[in-house]
Amino acid sequence: MDAATTLFETHRSRLFGLAYRMLGTPADAEDIVHEAWLRLHAQDLAALDDPEAWLVTVTTRLALDRLRRAKAEREHYVGPWLPEPLPDDTGSPDATLERGESLTLSFLLLLERLSPEERAAFLLHEVFDYSHAEAAAILDIAEDACRQRVHRAKARLREGRPRFHVDGAMQKRLLERFVAAMAEPRLDTLRALFAEDAVHVSDGGGVARATLHPLHGADRLARLYLQLARNLGGVRYELSMLNGEPALFMYDGDVLASAMWVEGDGDRITAIHALRHPEKLARIHAVTKPRASASLH
Repeated sequence: MDAATTLFETHRSRLFGLAYRMLGTPADAEDIVHEAWLRLHAQDLAALDDPEAWLVTVTTRLALDRLRRAKAEREHYVGPWLPEPLPDDTGSPDATLERGESLTLSFLLLLERLSPEERAAFLLHEVFDYSHAEAAAILDIAEDACRQRVHRAKARLREGRPRFHVDGAMQKRLLERFVAAMAEPRLDTLRALFAEDAVHVSDGGGVARATLHPLHGADRLARLYLQLARNLGGVRYELSMLNGEPALFMYDGDVLASAMWVEGDGDRITAIHALRHPEKLARIHAVTKPRASASLH
């Protein structure tokens, strides 16, 4: 490999991790990283005092521009928008970059509360460990402005963080209870799954059937899933992993019809997110093969 390629490959995983956390979509992150590579190849490496800082700066600013456009586009998105997962089965090091919590789907969704500028400053300082001065230089703003963005971002995220932290083992148990309840659906059994203030969010993108607004409350969620259980026939559930956390895949024949993940208080589900968008699911299914040993009936 030439010098530019060697340099780029050394930092590629870090650049992808930054772009993915900025955008919440693997394909967009790959596009940003590819554009950064093209710009590096057009540079005189000898003229770069700090090639890594140059690459991070280019990637951040490209991702910022793309995120600003995405924010505008999502205003016209049909129903809630959910981030697109990184299937853990790919074996890619990109799936476990930097701090694990900052890659969970719930955290990526939480980042949507931030403005693009706050998101960039927060990720650079809090996740990728750049100082305020270094992050300010990357963003081409004053250091005090960078501090203010990080401070506002942390305040917004505190407001939206789940009240409870549930580890992967507990999330798996909640998903297993959900599957058991759907196998023999009764209103009382389903209602017992959910906390009183539980929320259901579903992303169908206007293409697949999905709720167009978040649903709140154990009663509403229980009735929704009771109706779904009665209407579903011949579906198969499979436990898997998405972005380092347990997830539940629902297959209709050989077609991946839904990918779900939950938050909980230890005993009950406090939030359930269902990805129903066919294009997003197809990309997950392309690299995630059903495993008979993990199937739940």
